[in-house]
Amino acid sequence: MQQEDIFKRYSRQIFIEEIGLEGQRKIMASKVLVIGAGGLGSPVIQYLAAAGVGTIGIADFDKVELHNLNRQIIHNENGVGALKIKSAETFVSNLNHQVKVTGIEEKIDASNVLETLSQYDIIVDGSDNFSTRYLVNDTCVALRKTLVYGSILGFSGQVAVFNHHGSKNLRDIFPEPPSDEEMPDCDSLGVLGALPGIVGSMMALQTLKIITELPVNLNQLTLIDTLNWRFQTLEF
Repeated sequence: MQQEDIFKRYSRQIFIEEIGLEGQRKIMASKVLVIGAGGLGSPVIQYLAAAGVGTIGIADFDKVELHNLNRQIIHNENGVGALKIKSAETFVSNLNHQVKVTGIEEKIDASNVLETLSQYDIIVDGSDNFSTRYLVNDTCVALRKTLVYGSILGFSGQVAVFNHHGSKNLRDIFPEPPSDEEMPDCDSLGVLGALPGIVGSMMALQTLKIITELPVNLNQLTLIDTLNWRFQTLEF
């Protein structure tokens, strides 16, 4: 893309002193893996694509269902029954054709996690189960990859940046995962659609700050309570 075209499209980011043209070029050269194209992955994918992230990998093996649409905003009624990665690819290409999208139609597990994560600069985990979260976390530690973490349930959410330049990781605050069977999820307790929009946007913003080498708070977990409108930060 010519410099004048870059400026025309991304001028409102380039105008920010801390970003500038150099920061925009870093964004366009970056490779980010988003795990999950659901409630959290949707706003992450949307804002990373809008910002011009050069390559976005999307790992998901589910199909779009009607009940997804209250919160998974990159999908629509016409895509019900289609693979989420195909729906996501269509969304990104319509929003920003200059972004390269790599759809990964697989469940991230022990057989593929190392190879998949190794191809990206930053990992954004929008998965919905503890086994995947801990597997991704441990692999990021092994590969020395920065992990942007988020979770949601009901009116509550969490956001953190793990393993950035060797900072603490998920196991430093929660050493062992609970079993997925013991924990409630959105299927059983529900989620108000705007909540993943808030949390996912925060995850996308942290990702863009990391790409452009802006400071991010490390060894902290942000707790979001949208019912009582309280935001807390726990240091660990």
